[in-house]
Amino acid sequence: MHRRPTIDVLVTPADRHEAMQLDVRTGLSSTPKSLPPVWFYDEAGSLLFDRITRLPEYYLTRAEGAILSRRAAEIATVTGAETLVEIGSGTSEKTRFLLDAMSEAGALKTIVLLDISEEVLRDAAANLSARYDVEVHAVVDDFRDGLLKLPSNGRQLWAFLGSTIGNFTPEERAGLLVDFRTAMGPDDHLLLGTDLIKAPGRLVAAYDDSEGVTAEFNRNVLRVLNHELGAGFDPEAFEHRAVWNAEQSRMEMRLRSRAAQIVEVRELSLTVHLQDGEEILTEISCKFDPDRLRAELSAAGMDVSRKWLDDAGDFLVTLAKPGR
Repeated sequence: MHRRPTIDVLVTPADRHEAMQLDVRTGLSSTPKSLPPVWFYDEAGSLLFDRITRLPEYYLTRAEGAILSRRAAEIATVTGAETLVEIGSGTSEKTRFLLDAMSEAGALKTIVLLDISEEVLRDAAANLSARYDVEVHAVVDDFRDGLLKLPSNGRQLWAFLGSTIGNFTPEERAGLLVDFRTAMGPDDHLLLGTDLIKAPGRLVAAYDDSEGVTAEFNRNVLRVLNHELGAGFDPEAFEHRAVWNAEQSRMEMRLRSRAAQIVEVRELSLTVHLQDGEEILTEISCKFDPDRLRAELSAAGMDVSRKWLDDAGDFLVTLAKPGR
C-alpha cells in the first residue's frame, strides 16, 4: 500500500487574498502601473498556460523537457540525491524524468513539493504518491518566503525549472539565490532552468502567439481581479503587448488601454485612471547567457558543476552546488 502524502498549508486563501489586495493597490497606484504575474493563475489561467506550453511558438517547455529526459540519469548519479525538492511544482510533469531516474537508481526516498496553489498541489502529491512508494510532503506556500520552512531529509536535489527565475529582477534574483544557498545543505544541488537570449523575433513570437492564447492569458489577470476584488475591468478594452526590452535582456508582457478609462476596484475603494495607450506591466521574463548566470550563482555562494543545452541551443539547465 502506498503512503498518503503529507500536506502542510502555510498560506491560506485568506492570506492569498490579503496579498492580492496589497499587490493590486500598490501596482495600480504606481507610475507606471504593474501587476505581479502570480495573479494570472486561477483555474482558467492555469488551463490557458497549459495551452501556451503546447504552442509551436513556445519552445521553452519542450526544450527543457528534452534536456531533462536525456540527462535525468546523469543528474541522479552526479547528485546522489535521496530527496527531490521541487519549487513551484505545479503538476510536477517534467520532474518525473528526474524522479524515475532517482527511483531506478534506488536512491529516491522523499519528494517535497512547494507551490502556492493548494488544489494543484494536492492533486500532484496524490499522483506522485500513487506512482512512487516514497514519502511525499507537499507545502502550500509562496516560494519567495517558504524555502527555509521546507522539511530536510538527506541529500537533496532542489529543482527550480521552467525559467521561473526569469520572472524576477536582478536584485530579486540575487536575494532568491541567496535564500536557496541558505536553505541548502552542503551536499545538496540546485537544478535551474533558464531561457537564453536569442533573436528578438523568436522571443516575441513565444509571448504573442498566432492563436492569441497568450493574449487571453494576459487579459485573464483582469478577470481574476474582477472576480476576487470586485473590479470593473473590461478585458477587451486592453490590447496584449509582448515587447523585447534589449537594455534589460527581458521580455515584457503588458496590457495597453485602448482608450482613456476609469475603473473601480470596489473591495479596495480604489479608482484607477488610465490614459489612452497607457500600459500595465504584467510580467517580465528575463533571458540569460551562461556567463551571466554563472556570475549570479557565484555571487550567491554557489558553484556550477554541470550545464546542458538542448539541441537548438535555446535553453540551459544548470546544476549548481554550495561553494566550499
